[in-house]
Amino acid sequence: MSSKTTIRHSFCVAVTFVAGLAMSAALAEEVDTELEQVRSKVAEMFDTLEPEDVKPGPVDGWYLVQKGSVVAYISADGRYLMQGDIIDLDNQVNLSERSRNLARRELMSTVSDDEVIRFSPAEVKYSVAVFTDVECTYCRRLHSQIDEYLAHGIEVRYFLYPRNGPASRSWNTSEEVWCATDRNNALTMAKLDRKFASTACDTSIVQNHYVMGRDVGLSGTPAIVLDDGTLISGYLTPDQLKMRLDQISASHQ
Repeated sequence: MSSKTTIRHSFCVAVTFVAGLAMSAALAEEVDTELEQVRSKVAEMFDTLEPEDVKPGPVDGWYLVQKGSVVAYISADGRYLMQGDIIDLDNQVNLSERSRNLARRELMSTVSDDEVIRFSPAEVKYSVAVFTDVECTYCRRLHSQIDEYLAHGIEVRYFLYPRNGPASRSWNTSEEVWCATDRNNALTMAKLDRKFASTACDTSIVQNHYVMGRDVGLSGTPAIVLDDGTLISGYLTPDQLKMRLDQISASHQ
C-alpha cells in the first residue's frame, strides 16, 4: 500500500470516528433533554417526587421512577405511568426487584448501630434488619427465639414499627422501650407484656423507623431486610432464615 493510500485510509477512519463521536454526543444530548422534560413533568404532578427520582430505565423508551423501594416506569413522552415488575426473560432477572433491593440496601447502610436495638452473637455471620411491632403475634414469636437466631450467627437489628401508627398503644410502648436504660431487656419485656423501667428521652427515632419501614415497602410485621436488600414479609424460623441466608451467600460466591 502506497504512502498516499495509507494517509487517505487513515484520514477516512479519523473522519468516521469523529462523525461517530458527534452522533453519539447529539444522541446523548437528545436523551438528556428528554430526561429533563420527563423529570420536570413528574415533579409538577407528584409533590413527593424529586427530579432525581427519575432515572434512565432498563428498557428503551421508558424511564425509571424510584422513591425508596417504590418503583414505577414512565414513558419517554411523559404520558404513561406503569407500575409493575419488568422481568428480563433471557436472563431470568426481575429488574424491578433488583432496583428495590439496591434501594433497601443503600437505605439500611445509612443506619448506625446506635440507631437500632441490636441483638448480636459473639461471632456475626449474617446481619438482618427486622421491623417489629411490640404487640404483633409473629413478632413476638420471632423474638421468643432470639437465642436460636444468635446461635446461627445471625445478628438482629431491630427497627421499631408500630403498625397502628402514632398515638397507638404500641407506639407509646415503643417510645418507652427506646427510652429505657436497657433497650434490649425492655423490648423483651414489652413483647411479654411485662413492665420495665423507662425515662424521658428523644423519641423521634420511632418516627424515623416508621418512615423507613414505609420506604422499604413493608406490608406488615415482622418484616426482615437482608444484607443484599431482599425483603422477607413475615416470620421465618431460625432454621429457615439461616437456610435462606446460606443460599444467598452461596449464590454470590
